[in-house]
Amino acid sequence: MHKNTLASFLAAILGTAASLAAISAAAAEVHVISSGGFTAAYKELVAGCEVKIGQKVVSAYGASMGAAPDAIPNRLARGEPADVVILAAEAFDKLAQDGKGIPGSRVDLVRSAIGLSVKAGAPKPDISSVEALKKTLMNAKSIAYSASASGTYLSEELFPKLDPSGAVMAKSKKIFSERVGTVVVRGEAELGFQQVSELISIDGLDFVGTLPEEVQRVTVFSAGLAAGSKEPEAAKKLIACLGSADSAPVIKKTGLEPLPVKQ
Repeated sequence: MHKNTLASFLAAILGTAASLAAISAAAAEVHVISSGGFTAAYKELVAGCEVKIGQKVVSAYGASMGAAPDAIPNRLARGEPADVVILAAEAFDKLAQDGKGIPGSRVDLVRSAIGLSVKAGAPKPDISSVEALKKTLMNAKSIAYSASASGTYLSEELFPKLDPSGAVMAKSKKIFSERVGTVVVRGEAELGFQQVSELISIDGLDFVGTLPEEVQRVTVFSAGLAAGSKEPEAAKKLIACLGSADSAPVIKKTGLEPLPVKQ
């Protein structure tokens, strides 16, 4: 084969390989699984972050913990693809211990408080003090709480502490795989407790307020890399975007407190 012809042939092959590599990189997807506490903010931010990182983001959602099939630990246990997981900080640490998250990759994004909502138009009960909260709980006909971080605290610590008799827990229901507020809107519970960010985004609810400071449990929601991530560099860029100063106004609007993230 003539030298020039051979050179052209090799150049064509190399050019084709480079083009295929570029197409493959452009087509690579970043898979994210976000828990409910950060979902409202995430859904507003993800499109802009997708543009910034230059790769398509595929999103899924589930609780930070618990027995629901769509809970993040259960999704990962089934081998669902994930590059980034966004969930309660302690839940990510547990994933890292279990080999499902990459140790040292956790980035704390926000602080989230627990609040109460009722169906729109219903009387707003008093929860301005611990005693008022206790009275409201005792007088309520039915109570709904999350199957994730906030609900674990309420059902295992706060409710038993405020009512050792168990009457409050007897009329309380743990909600799996849907928002507590949705259950309240349907009229299946009088009171709905969950992370504020998960309540204020639902139409048909009236937000009552947050738990009194003395019994409040603030959860830090964090992002980290899932073990076996196929796009770790893009995943890191996505996390940086979600935690950037530009994202703070959206985060605040959704009822969360942004935390400063090192860029």
